[in-house]
Amino acid sequence: MRSSEQVRCTKETHVTIRLDLDGGEIAIHTGIGFFDHMLTAFAMHGGLGLEAEVQGDLDVDCHHTIEDTGIVLGRAFCEALGDKSGIARYGSFLLPMDETLASAAVDVSGRPYLVFNASFPEERVGGFDTCMCGEFFRAFAMNAGITLHLNVPYGGNSHHQIEALFKAAGHALRQAVAKTGAGTLSTKGTLE
Repeated sequence: MRSSEQVRCTKETHVTIRLDLDGGEIAIHTGIGFFDHMLTAFAMHGGLGLEAEVQGDLDVDCHHTIEDTGIVLGRAFCEALGDKSGIARYGSFLLPMDETLASAAVDVSGRPYLVFNASFPEERVGGFDTCMCGEFFRAFAMNAGITLHLNVPYGGNSHHQIEALFKAAGHALRQAVAKTGAGTLSTKGTLE
């Protein structure tokens, strides 16, 4: 079963994530409405079962809540994949959303890296600081042990740009974790 439950508690946040790579319930509660919407879209387009219960110091700002959710989701993703054998490993997706185009490419390599090329015309979407989009994906990629490239070459609406990125990332990950039945897709014989 490709699933994981992870809990992380600090003085700033309490994050519980339940993740199933093969689907299931989606229930997201972070205290940030737009972020809930993005994680729901990510899970739905990624074919994931995802339950997230997050309590953070939103009286400070949204930073700790969003970044720590990325950390814990990345750890769950890494554990759910196990030794990464029998998966497609790579995935990519190009997603249009009205005036915006976003792309995501992923290598479930065991080597964490993020390339993030996006800038947003607005500073906030609801209670979500747009600068936190890159921070979330960085925390996720580093803790998941994946290489992730995200790009928004054009777009004029921050909501559309960020939503397109979350959806494109979900689709790319869905392809990458698809079961192939083959061994480990690496000349080294291991993905780490």
